[in-house]
Amino acid sequence: MQKVILVGKPNVGKSSLFNRLARERIAITSDVAGTTRDTNKTQIQIYDKSCILIDSGGLDDSSELFRNVKIKTLDEAKNADIIIYMVDAKFMPSDEDKELFYSLSGLNLPIALVINKVDSKKDEARAWEFISFGAKDVFHISVSHATGVDELVQWIHKHLKTNLIKPDDGNDDFDDFLENFDDDGELSKSENYEDKNIRVGIVGRVNVGKSSLLNALVKDSRAVVSDVAGTTIDPVNEIYEHDGRIYEFVDTAGIRRRGKIDGIERYALNRTQKVLEKTDIALLVLDSSEPLSELDERIAGVASKFELGMIIVLNKWDKSKIEFDELCKDIRYRFKFLAYAPIISVSALGGKRVHKLYDLILSVYRNFTQKLQTSKLNEAINEATKTHPLPHDKGRSVKIYYAVQFGFAPPRIALIMNRPRALHFSYKRYLANKLRDSFELSGVPLVFVPKKRGENSDESSENE
Repeated sequence: MQKVILVGKPNVGKSSLFNRLARERIAITSDVAGTTRDTNKTQIQIYDKSCILIDSGGLDDSSELFRNVKIKTLDEAKNADIIIYMVDAKFMPSDEDKELFYSLSGLNLPIALVINKVDSKKDEARAWEFISFGAKDVFHISVSHATGVDELVQWIHKHLKTNLIKPDDGNDDFDDFLENFDDDGELSKSENYEDKNIRVGIVGRVNVGKSSLLNALVKDSRAVVSDVAGTTIDPVNEIYEHDGRIYEFVDTAGIRRRGKIDGIERYALNRTQKVLEKTDIALLVLDSSEPLSELDERIAGVASKFELGMIIVLNKWDKSKIEFDELCKDIRYRFKFLAYAPIISVSALGGKRVHKLYDLILSVYRNFTQKLQTSKLNEAINEATKTHPLPHDKGRSVKIYYAVQFGFAPPRIALIMNRPRALHFSYKRYLANKLRDSFELSGVPLVFVPKKRGENSDESSENE
């Protein structure tokens, strides 16, 4: 798929244009120069064509960190198909901008000079000064006022090849689940998960090595790595193919203790949570060279609320002084709610054992999207209730008549009962453990929805 990259100096409005073209607030925008430090990618549709839109870090030499950002941005531009070079109409043209534009023009790619923040007649007059760039395709726009953007979109469309996007219909709700069953009473998958991209979010506190892990997974210096805590602010997207499967990795901003979250990082925390809403599998990255912290537990708790497949990654294993079994025991004790998550040790900087993550991610994803055989599911439930009967509710017996899976990613199971409100969360946990003995469910939460026979109203559900 073709790539369209937005480049320019800091604070010219690249992220604002990125969000407008994506029709979603993906990139963080602020008046602070250098807010975007990594390239951010998303798939968008322009009329009947699709492409990968890239929001790059600002071209700045003011510090070592930003020089690294600049190098990465220029490397991304060389691998793009269409370049949009943005400048700020509030300032006169600079020699640095002109040199950078000439350099990118030499790549022989379609390139447009986009003059942003043309909000007044004075801005319009100043914008004409950029004629000295000698650009063939020039657009005067104001992203904040949504003027001039349509002409730019038409220009992009003209240079794109036809590549239609297939709509994502999603899963049906429980109220419509009966329509998803075949003639044999088995749930039919409403989506072909074998053909879908696997969406993987990388989460953890600051400086545990999330960006290094992303770089090692995609075998490229994809994310800016620095000893400066909080280097990653925007989520960093990367689409990567491995053994015929497409993976969409997102390196999220590191999370600090609440008292240390301020300014842009508060937006980053909110954006991390939005990333998790669209993720299939979360890689919870822990620093194995340091003791586990309360913040690690809180982050794990946040991730678990999104009903994701989960893998615990012990990074910096080459620096760890703790035995693997001992650390796993501590994790299982602290993260009881993630008892289903497999644990793997890696060294992202050295690339050790990182390749094993792909097999593990694929295995968890298949568990995450699997269809449980109805007869086997009910055998396991019946065996569980015989071994440990349900507690009575105010002297009345509580029964599970049958169980049926009504959704995927993760497996969602309706328990048809006589007294659904009497099902205690501890018994759901017991049932989940019994099902894990009968099915391959490593890395996957189970969602139980107790229902009364013939009832369509929603009941509370719980992950196990």
